[in-house]
Amino acid sequence: MKTTSERVLVIGDGAWGTALALQLVAGGVPTVLWSAFGERSAEMTRTRANERYLPGVPLPDALELSADPFEAARGVQLVVSVVPTQHLRCVARRFEDAIDGRTPIVSATKGLEIETLRRPTEILVDEMGARPLCVLTGPSHAEEVARGLPASLLAASADADLANLVQRLFGGANLRIYTSGDALGAELAGALKNVIAVAAGVGDGLALGDNAKSALVTRGLVEMARLGVAMGARPETFFGLAGLGDLVTTCFSRHSRNRSVGERLGRGESLESILQSMSAVAEGVATTRALFGPESEGRAALMPIAEQVHAILFEGKDPATAVADLMSRAPSAEMAGLFAQHSR
Repeated sequence: MKTTSERVLVIGDGAWGTALALQLVAGGVPTVLWSAFGERSAEMTRTRANERYLPGVPLPDALELSADPFEAARGVQLVVSVVPTQHLRCVARRFEDAIDGRTPIVSATKGLEIETLRRPTEILVDEMGARPLCVLTGPSHAEEVARGLPASLLAASADADLANLVQRLFGGANLRIYTSGDALGAELAGALKNVIAVAAGVGDGLALGDNAKSALVTRGLVEMARLGVAMGARPETFFGLAGLGDLVTTCFSRHSRNRSVGERLGRGESLESILQSMSAVAEGVATTRALFGPESEGRAALMPIAEQVHAILFEGKDPATAVADLMSRAPSAEMAGLFAQHSR
């Protein structure tokens, strides 16, 4: 077991926040898990379980639980933010005065804010001020990580020391952490793969077969990289754990909420009824809306699959018609402009 003097606060008691807190505790890191709801925190303290989001996984006595921002943040040297993107700004404001302005934050949230298209780390800076930041992302279903199944993640930060710290704190026999300096690319990849996962689910719902799904995932990855490069990210990031790795998991796994949303859409269910039946957040829905907001001119040319997902989700387009429109697009070269754009 590693020895550490760091005390870590995990903000967000969803499945992934809880799994990350368990990973830290298993590695001997003093950890407190914060919940936005006092009653839920009290219940988890009493039952030593998070039955709402991570049923069947016991919470060890070493894991502290709190619903008070100031109590939870007392004496911490590192903060891990695992709050759904559309709620992050509100939650960050609750911690603005509780967390020291020099304390680094690790963001494990995947998404884009609908109104602003801002990434989670940008929202954190908006509300809590500039500070060292790291993005922790990759193929990582909470249900598996919490049970000790092997996985690998990426810690991406402009601050190499912070990335190395995250690598040390979270790494273990079941979790291998790699580092990168491309936080922008890692964060964008984690958000955009959820949009493609919705599309993959639509294909499952329509029973389009393995060939179609493989093509969809491959071309979706190119779309992710193309937009990422246009926004200043490195193309290679999208072909690593944050991009390809997470995309494969999200598009094929039975645990994937975003794939499940798409599958149910492909079978004819309405988006409203699907979302009402879910207790957890499918970030791909909000991210798709954010991508094609008022200032999205030119984005459809970079991401035609994502454009069709938007049309299915928010414009009532028939999924089968969306597939036909994608298949009838003008022929093009496979990697047209992707790496040339990055080299300029």
